Amino acid sequence: MRRHLSALHTIQFKLFPEDNERLQNLCGWHNEHFEQVELRLGVEINSRGYLLSITGLADRVVKAEQIMLDLYAETAGETLTPERVFLLLHELGYDQAQPLTVEQILIKTRRKSIKTRNPNQANYIQSIQNHDVSFGIGPAGTGKTYLAVACAVEALESEQVRRIILTRPAVEAGEKLGFLPGDLSQKVDPYLRPLFDALFDLLGFETVERLIEKNVIEIAPLAFMRGRTLNEAFIILDEAQNTSTEQMKMFLTRIGFGSTAVITGDITQCDLPRHQKSGLRHVIEVLEGVEDIGFTFYQTQDVVRHPMVQKIVHAYDRYERQHALDSERSNQRTHKNMKTAS
Repeated sequence: MRRHLSALHTIQFKLFPEDNERLQNLCGWHNEHFEQVELRLGVEINSRGYLLSITGLADRVVKAEQIMLDLYAETAGETLTPERVFLLLHELGYDQAQPLTVEQILIKTRRKSIKTRNPNQANYIQSIQNHDVSFGIGPAGTGKTYLAVACAVEALESEQVRRIILTRPAVEAGEKLGFLPGDLSQKVDPYLRPLFDALFDLLGFETVERLIEKNVIEIAPLAFMRGRTLNEAFIILDEAQNTSTEQMKMFLTRIGFGSTAVITGDITQCDLPRHQKSGLRHVIEVLEGVEDIGFTFYQTQDVVRHPMVQKIVHAYDRYERQHALDSERSNQRTHKNMKTAS
């Protein structure tokens, strides 16, 4: 059952004075200081530059805010370390991990376990577990592909499925590979590399190679899916924003009995020609309201890569919204001038 998040509180506050070196010092390597505070207090911390937001139970949110302010004050005179952060939390009585107030799900594979890091990731995993067809849509760095592959590996190892099939449009929707050097495998490999990387991390290189040889794992361009029916398989369509509407329909109708399909993509990074509609954008409209299909929409604040990635994605979103607004205003002025002239 999905836990309601209505009991959670979110507060925002700004760090002062603004200083890039102190902010990096506060975050730690790959946000390790943030993660330690999150784990010990059972909260979620997100940052947009010097603006921090903390989500959790009311009393813990207040305490986490004070801890972050205290830590930031210390950055003026010393370099923070994980040990120093731990000691401060220990002094305050938070030396034991607290249960997370944002729902957290653990994906277990033989090689490693992966935990979700924000509510949207948790909802995404639950959607995959509870639906035969699920969509993960949002910006880069939110874990869409990696978590989907982790779910596929977990399903394979627990014998819920017999095969894993990973696919994505090669280069662009037209899948025009002819200009690239090498045979078909060499042409396709660069475009499927992110899927390989996730598998290698979760299973190990030798295991992946062995399972590919046995055809238990198949990684292929989307065009190879045409005409097939995929039973008892975990199927992932990655970079789905680069599918045409016809390709998306073709893929969704390949799903057979006992199969799970996950479709991931970012509709803001479409490589299709301007006149061609993205199959991912189109399918969101087509399947709206259809039961037993799960949709998870990630936001900028769900980015879990380097903090700079979140800033970049946010900046692009802001620019595109402003550009669309300026274009609309320009069109309105043009229309008004034409009416006046007539």
